[in-house]
Amino acid sequence: MRYSKVYIETIGYELAPEVVSSVELEERLAPVYEKLKVSPGQLEAWTGISERRWWPEGYKLTSGATAAARRALEQSNVSTRDLGVLIYAGVCREQFEPATACGVAANLRLSDDVAVYDLSNACLGVLNGIIDIANRIELGQIRAGMVVSCESAREIIEFTIQRLLEDPTMENLTHSLATLTGGSGAVAVILTDGSFSRTRGHKLLGGSLLAAPEHHELCRWGFESLLPAAVDKVEQVLPSAVTQTRLGSLMPQLVQQKVSGILPAKLSHAFHQFMQTDSISVMKYGVELGVKTWASMLARFGLKPQEIDKVICHQVGKGHREQVLKSLGIPLEKDFPTFPFLGNMGTVSLPMTASLAEERGFLKKGDRVAFLGIGSGLNCLMLAVDW
Repeated sequence: MRYSKVYIETIGYELAPEVVSSVELEERLAPVYEKLKVSPGQLEAWTGISERRWWPEGYKLTSGATAAARRALEQSNVSTRDLGVLIYAGVCREQFEPATACGVAANLRLSDDVAVYDLSNACLGVLNGIIDIANRIELGQIRAGMVVSCESAREIIEFTIQRLLEDPTMENLTHSLATLTGGSGAVAVILTDGSFSRTRGHKLLGGSLLAAPEHHELCRWGFESLLPAAVDKVEQVLPSAVTQTRLGSLMPQLVQQKVSGILPAKLSHAFHQFMQTDSISVMKYGVELGVKTWASMLARFGLKPQEIDKVICHQVGKGHREQVLKSLGIPLEKDFPTFPFLGNMGTVSLPMTASLAEERGFLKKGDRVAFLGIGSGLNCLMLAVDW
């Protein structure tokens, strides 16, 4: 993909107010560490994350996304009347329907001719939203658009800690490590055709994307039914030989019918959150996909690696950063990390990191910048930007 008239006008963000250290999380996991003989301090040693942020309990995702959107609008010459599309691209959403974007649009009082919808693609959501808006601008359909996101890690981390305390195994701890890196925040990115200001913002050149969907089960976050637990209970009482011989594959259905018949609907159809990550495999196959995408992007624009001045990566942790940059041949000093103090904020991480990098003077006018995005699935999307 290549663009000739698309600019990143501004990036607004909202930091979650509650700082939660890795030490605090480990204190809550002390019984688990003691049983598994894990020394305190390992969470930060493994991930390089010393703290992350949480929203207050009950905080609405639309509130965070709206705050970031207003900040982005304040920093630009674009008004709500100029927007042709609003996309909400977070992993976290307030409900299955309507689109969370509708709540943000209502808060901003957008006009009724604005396209308003959600877009979801794991941690790549905001980058995909950028591409979606860029396509509309390049085609001349709109002059400006905004993609927003708000991620919250509080609930899933609280649930994960409780589950580890109830079932403290090394396997569960290993599969929960990525979850414990989660942070919270909100971001908004405004893109335009460059007609709203003399400086025209940061020119989006385009990018490359590749997918490896055969690895879609390596990192999963969602809901699962509590009914399998009921099946396990029955199988613990009756020997498997009996249940298989007499009931066979009907076992789950019979248990569901029984449970549904004796429990209130809210309980018999109960679900709980889960998040599991095979971190080693995600790293291995993610890096392989990243190397291919990097080569594709450089070839598309006829660039050599040394012609990329700075990179902004998806923020996962210390090991991921070191392995990715090493595999791509990018010196560490060209990268600006925020995971040590913000953790992994999913879709919010990369664009917020870019904004912070600009505020702190790391990204300078004239820099050729690469956004290096990757998300579970696996999907990889890299963008080239003339800052």
